[in-house]
Amino acid sequence: MLQADKITVRYGTRTALDSLSFSLEEHQWLMLVGPNGAGKSTLIRALAQNIPYTGTFTLFGQQLNAMKPAERAKLIGFLSQSHSVQYAYTVEEIVRLGRYAHTRGFLSHHDEDGEAAVSHALELTGMTEYRNTDILSLSGGELQRAFLAQVFAQQPQLLVLDEPANHLDLPYQQRIFELIDDWRKQPGHAVLSVVHDLGLAKRFGTHAVLLNEGRCVSRGECNDVLSIENLSNVYRMDVHGWMREQLKLWE
Repeated sequence: MLQADKITVRYGTRTALDSLSFSLEEHQWLMLVGPNGAGKSTLIRALAQNIPYTGTFTLFGQQLNAMKPAERAKLIGFLSQSHSVQYAYTVEEIVRLGRYAHTRGFLSHHDEDGEAAVSHALELTGMTEYRNTDILSLSGGELQRAFLAQVFAQQPQLLVLDEPANHLDLPYQQRIFELIDDWRKQPGHAVLSVVHDLGLAKRFGTHAVLLNEGRCVSRGECNDVLSIENLSNVYRMDVHGWMREQLKLWE
């Protein structure tokens, strides 16, 4: 579905991402993991075509940077970890913006499946009761769920998520990750996400790319990538031992 070939991002003399290659296939959930500054969010911004890069992204056999924005939006949906909202839209209006790529042109309101897609997305994310609520009045977690609903309403085949559990309380972390997990199991779907929580990465990821200082340390199946040795080398601490000590507090 998605192929990244030698993706490199430079800011002046600093290389933020150094010749990164990976592939993403149907039903996979690829976790991008690594310490702060590893290049995870840089990759997301490059994939979104928001920053210059060298190398090639190929989406369903087509070069991503050669596709029209509306064409890309029908195939790939992005959820960032922060949202800038300056106008008093309702939640439903925010979610409905996810249907833009499915309209027939500028100012067109023709979207046969739009109503059902918006209502389903609101239901999935637990936001139905907020559909007429001013977006500016929402908490951080509610805002994150509203924008996740927008991405679901977009009905892409590939979800790209930058810290999808950002601002979410534990019950909604569980619900959102389980929803995304169910979504990626549907035909023609796959997920790529940045996740700082290694427990969530290991619990839900099928595959992973471990980054450090802009370079790929390991890639492959999640359990192989998130090995004791790899994590210790990258984080420079006994990650496995630390996680086990944390779990003992709940025994």
